[in-house]
Amino acid sequence: MNAHTPAQTTPAHPRLEIRNLRRRFQGRDVVSDVSLKVMPGQVTCLLGPSGCGKSTTLRMIAGVDMQDSGEIYVDGDLVCDTLHRVPPEGRSIGLMFQDFALFPHLSVAANVAFGLKGSKDEKRTRVEELLNKVGLLSALNKFPHELSGGEQQRVALARALAPRPSVMLMDEPFSGLDERLKDEIRDSTLEVLKAEGTAVLLVTHEPDEAMRMADEIALMRDGKIVQQGAPYNIYNAPKDKKSAAFFSDINVIGGKVEGALVSTAFGEFLCPGHADGTPVDIVIRPQHLRIDFDRAGRGPNPTPQDGTPARGIVERARFMGRESLVEFRMDFDGSILRATVPSVFLPKVGTPLWLMLRRERCFVFPVT
Repeated sequence: MNAHTPAQTTPAHPRLEIRNLRRRFQGRDVVSDVSLKVMPGQVTCLLGPSGCGKSTTLRMIAGVDMQDSGEIYVDGDLVCDTLHRVPPEGRSIGLMFQDFALFPHLSVAANVAFGLKGSKDEKRTRVEELLNKVGLLSALNKFPHELSGGEQQRVALARALAPRPSVMLMDEPFSGLDERLKDEIRDSTLEVLKAEGTAVLLVTHEPDEAMRMADEIALMRDGKIVQQGAPYNIYNAPKDKKSAAFFSDINVIGGKVEGALVSTAFGEFLCPGHADGTPVDIVIRPQHLRIDFDRAGRGPNPTPQDGTPARGIVERARFMGRESLVEFRMDFDGSILRATVPSVFLPKVGTPLWLMLRRERCFVFPVT
Protein backbone atom coordinates (compact mmCIF):
# COMPACT_ATOMS: atom_id res chain seq x y z
CA MET A 1 0.00 0.00 0.00
CA ASN A 2 1.28 3.47 -0.89
CA ALA A 3 2.19 5.45 2.22
CA HIS A 4 -0.14 8.23 1.10
CA THR A 5 -3.09 5.93 0.41
CA PRO A 6 -5.67 6.15 3.22
CA ALA A 7 -6.32 2.91 5.04
CA GLN A 8 -9.54 1.17 4.11
CA THR A 9 -11.91 0.70 7.02
CA THR A 10 -14.59 -1.91 7.17
CA PRO A 11 -17.97 -0.35 7.91
CA ALA A 12 -19.56 -1.49 11.14
CA HIS A 13 -22.30 -4.07 10.76
CA PRO A 14 -25.62 -3.72 12.54
CA ARG A 15 -25.78 -5.39 15.91
CA LEU A 16 -29.49 -5.89 15.31
CA GLU A 17 -31.33 -6.02 12.01
CA ILE A 18 -34.95 -6.95 11.46
CA ARG A 19 -36.41 -7.35 8.00
CA ASN A 20 -40.10 -7.23 7.14
CA LEU A 21 -41.41 -8.56 10.45
CA ARG A 22 -45.10 -9.40 10.46
CA ARG A 23 -47.38 -10.72 13.18
CA ARG A 24 -51.10 -11.39 12.96
CA PHE A 25 -53.65 -11.92 15.72
CA GLN A 26 -57.23 -12.91 15.00
CA GLY A 27 -56.89 -12.08 11.33
CA ARG A 28 -55.44 -8.61 11.94
CA ASP A 29 -51.87 -7.37 11.36
CA VAL A 30 -50.52 -6.24 14.74
CA VAL A 31 -47.04 -5.75 13.27
CA SER A 32 -46.81 -5.19 9.54
CA ASP A 33 -43.61 -5.18 7.46
CA VAL A 34 -41.38 -3.64 10.16
CA SER A 35 -37.69 -3.28 9.25
CA LEU A 36 -34.86 -1.48 11.06
CA LYS A 37 -31.16 -1.65 11.92
CA VAL A 38 -29.40 -0.79 15.19
CA MET A 39 -25.65 -0.23 15.19
CA PRO A 40 -23.19 -0.90 18.06
CA GLY A 41 -23.62 1.73 20.79
CA GLN A 42 -26.73 3.14 19.13
CA VAL A 43 -30.03 3.72 20.88
CA THR A 44 -33.06 3.35 18.64
CA CYS A 45 -36.48 4.07 20.08
CA LEU A 46 -39.72 2.43 18.95
CA LEU A 47 -42.13 5.23 19.77
CA GLY A 48 -45.87 5.15 19.45
CA PRO A 49 -49.23 4.99 21.23
CA SER A 50 -50.35 1.96 23.22
CA GLY A 51 -51.43 -0.90 21.00
CA CYS A 52 -49.39 0.13 17.96
CA GLY A 53 -47.23 -3.03 17.95
CA LYS A 54 -44.10 -1.85 19.79
CA SER A 55 -44.01 -4.50 22.50
CA THR A 56 -45.03 -7.27 20.08
CA THR A 57 -42.03 -6.34 17.93
CA LEU A 58 -39.76 -6.58 20.98
CA ARG A 59 -41.21 -9.95 21.95
CA MET A 60 -40.48 -11.35 18.49
CA ILE A 61 -36.89 -10.09 18.59
CA ALA A 62 -36.42 -11.55 22.07
CA GLY A 63 -37.76 -14.90 20.90
CA VAL A 64 -40.72 -15.13 23.26
CA ASP A 65 -43.15 -14.68 20.36
CA MET A 66 -42.85 -16.01 16.81
CA GLN A 67 -43.30 -13.85 13.75
CA ASP A 68 -45.53 -14.96 10.87
CA SER A 69 -42.93 -13.75 8.39
CA GLY A 70 -39.69 -11.77 8.32
CA GLU A 71 -36.13 -12.25 9.53
CA ILE A 72 -34.12 -11.27 12.62
CA TYR A 73 -30.32 -10.95 12.61
CA VAL A 74 -27.91 -10.37 15.50
CA ASP A 75 -24.33 -9.43 14.58
CA GLY A 76 -25.07 -10.53 11.01
CA ASP A 77 -26.23 -14.02 12.01
CA LEU A 78 -29.78 -15.16 11.32
CA VAL A 79 -31.46 -15.96 14.62
CA CYS A 80 -35.02 -16.37 13.40
CA ASP A 81 -37.11 -16.70 10.27
CA THR A 82 -40.11 -18.93 9.60
CA LEU A 83 -37.91 -22.05 9.29
CA HIS A 84 -34.94 -21.41 11.59
CA ARG A 85 -35.27 -20.30 15.22
CA VAL A 86 -32.53 -19.77 17.80
CA PRO A 87 -34.03 -20.02 21.33
CA PRO A 88 -34.17 -16.81 23.41
CA GLU A 89 -31.18 -17.76 25.58
CA GLY A 90 -28.97 -18.23 22.50
CA ARG A 91 -29.59 -14.86 20.84
CA SER A 92 -27.14 -12.65 22.81
CA ILE A 93 -30.02 -10.36 23.69
CA GLY A 94 -30.56 -8.71 27.08
CA LEU A 95 -33.99 -7.72 28.37
CA MET A 96 -35.20 -4.93 30.64
CA PHE A 97 -38.87 -4.38 31.36
CA GLN A 98 -41.09 -2.25 33.62
CA ASP A 99 -40.88 -4.95 36.28
CA PHE A 100 -37.21 -5.24 37.28
CA ALA A 101 -37.86 -8.91 38.22
CA LEU A 102 -34.99 -9.12 40.72
CA PHE A 103 -34.82 -12.25 42.83
CA PRO A 104 -35.82 -11.12 46.33
CA HIS A 105 -33.94 -13.95 48.08
CA LEU A 106 -30.61 -13.18 46.33
CA SER A 107 -28.15 -10.41 47.13
CA VAL A 108 -27.38 -7.68 44.64
CA ALA A 109 -24.17 -9.47 43.65
CA ALA A 110 -25.97 -12.80 43.23
CA ASN A 111 -28.70 -11.16 41.14
CA VAL A 112 -26.11 -9.68 38.77
CA ALA A 113 -24.17 -12.96 38.61
CA PHE A 114 -27.28 -15.02 37.88
CA GLY A 115 -26.84 -16.78 34.54
CA LEU A 116 -23.18 -15.81 34.16
CA LYS A 117 -20.78 -18.51 32.98
CA GLY A 118 -17.13 -18.88 33.90
CA SER A 119 -15.08 -19.37 37.04
CA LYS A 120 -15.99 -17.89 40.40
CA ASP A 121 -13.26 -15.27 40.06
CA GLU A 122 -14.39 -14.32 36.54
CA LYS A 123 -17.96 -13.91 37.72
CA ARG A 124 -16.92 -11.79 40.71
CA THR A 125 -14.76 -9.55 38.50
CA ARG A 126 -17.61 -8.98 36.05
CA VAL A 127 -20.15 -8.32 38.81
CA GLU A 128 -17.91 -5.81 40.55
CA GLU A 129 -17.08 -4.11 37.24
CA LEU A 130 -20.75 -3.56 36.42
CA LEU A 131 -21.83 -2.56 39.92
CA ASN A 132 -19.03 -0.01 39.91
CA LYS A 133 -20.30 1.35 36.56
CA VAL A 134 -23.81 1.78 37.91
CA GLY A 135 -22.57 3.23 41.20
CA LEU A 136 -23.68 0.38 43.45
CA LEU A 137 -20.48 -1.44 44.31
CA SER A 138 -21.02 -0.66 47.97
CA ALA A 139 -24.43 -2.40 47.85
CA LEU A 140 -23.30 -5.77 46.47
CA ASN A 141 -24.26 -7.60 49.67
CA LYS A 142 -27.63 -5.90 50.10
CA PHE A 143 -30.95 -7.42 49.08
CA PRO A 144 -33.45 -5.87 46.61
CA HIS A 145 -35.91 -4.82 49.33
CA GLU A 146 -33.17 -2.68 50.88
CA LEU A 147 -32.78 -0.61 47.70
CA SER A 148 -34.75 2.28 46.27
CA GLY A 149 -36.62 1.94 42.98
CA GLY A 150 -33.83 3.73 41.11
CA GLU A 151 -31.20 1.48 42.65
CA GLN A 152 -33.20 -1.63 41.76
CA GLN A 153 -33.39 -0.39 38.18
CA ARG A 154 -29.60 -0.05 38.07
CA VAL A 155 -29.16 -3.57 39.45
CA ALA A 156 -31.50 -4.86 36.75
CA LEU A 157 -29.40 -3.05 34.15
CA ALA A 158 -26.18 -4.57 35.52
CA ARG A 159 -27.74 -8.05 35.49
CA ALA A 160 -28.94 -7.65 31.90
CA LEU A 161 -25.49 -6.46 30.79
CA ALA A 162 -23.50 -9.09 32.71
CA PRO A 163 -23.40 -11.70 29.89
CA ARG A 164 -22.25 -8.96 27.43
CA PRO A 165 -25.28 -9.13 25.12
CA SER A 166 -24.95 -7.65 21.66
CA VAL A 167 -28.45 -6.19 21.90
CA MET A 168 -30.47 -4.76 24.79
CA LEU A 169 -34.25 -4.63 24.51
CA MET A 170 -35.93 -2.20 26.90
CA ASP A 171 -39.72 -2.04 27.25
CA GLU A 172 -40.83 1.06 29.17
CA PRO A 173 -38.03 0.43 31.72
CA PHE A 174 -38.36 3.77 33.53
CA SER A 175 -42.16 4.02 33.80
CA GLY A 176 -42.20 2.88 37.44
CA LEU A 177 -39.70 5.46 38.65
CA ASP A 178 -40.41 8.68 40.47
CA GLU A 179 -40.50 11.58 38.00
CA ARG A 180 -37.69 13.32 39.89
CA LEU A 181 -35.41 10.33 39.38
CA LYS A 182 -36.17 9.56 35.77
CA ASP A 183 -33.75 11.99 34.14
CA GLU A 184 -30.85 10.96 36.36
CA ILE A 185 -31.49 7.23 35.92
CA ARG A 186 -32.03 7.51 32.16
CA ASP A 187 -28.80 9.44 31.69
CA SER A 188 -26.72 7.04 33.77
CA THR A 189 -28.28 4.02 32.03
CA LEU A 190 -27.51 5.49 28.64
CA GLU A 191 -23.90 6.15 29.63
CA VAL A 192 -23.37 2.54 30.74
CA LEU A 193 -25.04 1.06 27.65
CA LYS A 194 -22.95 3.14 25.25
CA ALA A 195 -19.75 2.33 27.14
CA GLU A 196 -20.53 -1.37 26.68
CA GLY A 197 -21.10 -0.88 22.93
CA THR A 198 -24.52 -2.48 23.21
CA ALA A 199 -27.15 -1.87 20.54
CA VAL A 200 -30.29 -0.69 22.32
CA LEU A 201 -33.88 -0.94 21.15
CA LEU A 202 -36.07 1.02 23.55
CA VAL A 203 -39.86 0.94 23.55
CA THR A 204 -41.76 3.90 24.95
CA HIS A 205 -44.94 5.88 24.41
CA GLU A 206 -43.37 9.05 25.84
CA PRO A 207 -41.98 11.43 23.17
CA ASP A 208 -39.85 13.28 25.75
CA GLU A 209 -38.11 10.06 26.73
CA ALA A 210 -37.49 9.15 23.09
CA MET A 211 -36.10 12.60 22.31
CA ARG A 212 -33.85 12.50 25.36
CA MET A 213 -32.41 9.01 24.87
CA ALA A 214 -32.57 8.02 21.22
CA ASP A 215 -30.02 8.44 18.46
CA GLU A 216 -32.81 7.40 16.10
CA ILE A 217 -36.57 7.23 16.47
CA ALA A 218 -38.85 4.81 14.64
CA LEU A 219 -42.37 6.19 14.97
CA MET A 220 -44.97 3.40 14.92
CA ARG A 221 -48.67 3.56 14.21
CA ASP A 222 -51.12 0.73 13.54
CA GLY A 223 -48.34 -1.86 13.39
CA LYS A 224 -46.15 0.01 10.92
CA ILE A 225 -43.14 2.30 11.11
CA VAL A 226 -44.49 5.50 9.58
CA GLN A 227 -41.34 7.60 9.96
CA GLN A 228 -37.77 6.96 11.00
CA GLY A 229 -34.79 9.24 11.61
CA ALA A 230 -32.87 11.38 14.08
CA PRO A 231 -35.03 13.03 16.78
CA TYR A 232 -34.39 16.51 15.38
CA ASN A 233 -35.55 15.48 11.91
CA ILE A 234 -38.60 13.59 13.13
CA TYR A 235 -39.70 16.56 15.23
CA ASN A 236 -39.02 19.27 12.66
CA ALA A 237 -40.14 17.43 9.54
CA PRO A 238 -43.12 15.26 10.53
CA LYS A 239 -44.58 13.09 7.80
CA ASP A 240 -48.20 13.93 8.59
CA LYS A 241 -50.47 15.67 11.07
CA LYS A 242 -50.66 12.67 13.42
CA SER A 243 -46.87 12.49 13.57
CA ALA A 244 -46.64 16.18 14.44
CA ALA A 245 -49.35 15.85 17.08
CA PHE A 246 -47.66 12.90 18.76
CA PHE A 247 -44.70 15.05 19.83
CA SER A 248 -46.58 18.10 21.07
CA ASP A 249 -49.83 20.03 21.05
CA ILE A 250 -50.60 21.50 17.66
CA ASN A 251 -52.80 24.19 16.18
CA VAL A 252 -54.62 23.28 12.99
CA ILE A 253 -55.73 25.94 10.52
CA GLY A 254 -58.01 24.54 7.83
CA GLY A 255 -58.35 25.75 4.27
CA LYS A 256 -58.83 24.81 0.64
CA VAL A 257 -56.30 25.19 -2.14
CA GLU A 258 -57.23 27.67 -4.88
CA GLY A 259 -54.57 28.59 -7.42
CA ALA A 260 -51.89 26.88 -5.30
CA LEU A 261 -52.81 29.19 -2.39
CA VAL A 262 -54.80 28.82 0.83
CA SER A 263 -56.46 31.85 2.39
CA THR A 264 -56.23 32.10 6.19
CA ALA A 265 -56.47 34.70 8.91
CA PHE A 266 -52.69 35.04 8.58
CA GLY A 267 -52.75 35.73 4.85
CA GLU A 268 -52.28 33.39 1.93
CA PHE A 269 -50.14 30.26 2.16
CA LEU A 270 -48.40 28.79 -0.85
CA CYS A 271 -49.27 25.08 -1.21
CA PRO A 272 -47.31 23.69 -4.16
CA GLY A 273 -48.12 20.14 -5.21
CA HIS A 274 -51.74 20.28 -4.06
CA ALA A 275 -54.47 20.40 -6.68
CA ASP A 276 -57.11 23.14 -6.62
CA GLY A 277 -60.00 22.25 -4.35
CA THR A 278 -57.83 20.08 -2.06
CA PRO A 279 -58.69 20.61 1.63
CA VAL A 280 -55.50 21.02 3.68
CA ASP A 281 -54.49 21.49 7.30
CA ILE A 282 -51.83 24.05 8.16
CA VAL A 283 -50.21 22.86 11.38
CA ILE A 284 -48.21 25.00 13.80
CA ARG A 285 -47.10 24.26 17.36
CA PRO A 286 -48.17 26.64 20.16
CA GLN A 287 -44.57 27.73 20.84
CA HIS A 288 -44.31 28.99 17.26
CA LEU A 289 -47.43 31.14 17.45
CA ARG A 290 -46.26 34.55 18.63
CA ILE A 291 -48.23 37.25 20.43
CA ASP A 292 -47.31 40.59 18.89
CA PHE A 293 -47.21 42.88 21.91
CA ASP A 294 -45.79 45.80 19.87
CA ARG A 295 -48.83 45.80 17.61
CA ALA A 296 -51.45 45.33 20.31
CA GLY A 297 -54.37 47.62 19.62
CA ARG A 298 -52.85 49.09 16.43
CA GLY A 299 -54.11 46.60 13.88
CA PRO A 300 -52.32 44.48 11.26
CA ASN A 301 -49.11 45.54 9.58
CA PRO A 302 -47.81 42.60 7.52
CA THR A 303 -44.12 41.76 7.31
CA PRO A 304 -42.56 39.47 4.69
CA GLN A 305 -41.35 37.00 7.30
CA ASP A 306 -44.38 36.69 9.54
CA GLY A 307 -47.16 37.50 7.08
CA THR A 308 -50.43 39.07 8.12
CA PRO A 309 -51.21 39.39 11.85
CA ALA A 310 -54.56 38.03 12.97
CA ARG A 311 -56.63 39.17 15.94
CA GLY A 312 -57.86 36.80 18.62
CA ILE A 313 -59.76 37.25 21.86
CA VAL A 314 -58.35 35.62 25.00
CA GLU A 315 -60.54 32.70 26.05
CA ARG A 316 -58.31 31.24 28.74
CA ALA A 317 -54.83 31.66 30.23
CA ARG A 318 -52.97 29.18 32.43
CA PHE A 319 -49.54 29.24 34.04
CA MET A 320 -47.78 25.90 33.37
CA GLY A 321 -44.59 26.38 35.39
CA ARG A 322 -41.97 27.31 32.80
CA GLU A 323 -44.45 28.98 30.46
CA SER A 324 -47.98 30.24 30.11
CA LEU A 325 -50.57 28.77 27.75
CA VAL A 326 -53.04 31.25 26.27
CA GLU A 327 -56.08 30.22 24.22
CA PHE A 328 -57.59 32.59 21.66
CA ARG A 329 -60.84 32.62 19.72
CA MET A 330 -59.93 34.02 16.32
CA ASP A 331 -61.96 36.83 14.76
CA PHE A 332 -61.46 35.34 11.29
CA ASP A 333 -63.46 32.14 11.74
CA GLY A 334 -64.13 31.61 15.44
CA SER A 335 -61.54 28.83 15.71
CA ILE A 336 -59.46 28.29 18.85
CA LEU A 337 -55.65 28.66 18.68
CA ARG A 338 -53.19 28.17 21.53
CA ALA A 339 -49.93 30.05 22.09
CA THR A 340 -47.26 29.48 24.71
CA VAL A 341 -45.36 32.37 26.26
CA PRO A 342 -42.22 32.00 28.42
CA SER A 343 -42.66 32.74 32.15
CA VAL A 344 -45.86 34.29 33.53
CA PHE A 345 -48.35 35.87 31.12
CA LEU A 346 -51.98 35.77 32.20
CA PRO A 347 -54.09 38.27 30.22
CA LYS A 348 -57.71 38.70 31.24
CA VAL A 349 -60.41 36.78 29.42
CA GLY A 350 -61.82 38.96 26.64
CA THR A 351 -58.54 40.80 25.94
CA PRO A 352 -57.95 41.28 22.18
CA LEU A 353 -54.40 40.55 20.97
CA TRP A 354 -52.70 40.18 17.62
CA LEU A 355 -51.02 36.91 16.74
CA MET A 356 -48.21 36.18 14.31
CA LEU A 357 -46.78 32.92 13.04
CA ARG A 358 -43.48 31.96 11.48
CA ARG A 359 -44.27 30.37 8.15
CA GLU A 360 -41.11 28.28 8.11
CA ARG A 361 -42.43 26.59 11.26
CA CYS A 362 -45.73 25.61 9.63
CA PHE A 363 -46.49 22.23 8.07
CA VAL A 364 -49.08 21.78 5.32
CA PHE A 365 -50.79 18.39 5.03
CA PRO A 366 -53.73 17.23 2.91
CA VAL A 367 -56.80 16.37 4.96
CA THR A 368 -57.13 12.60 5.25
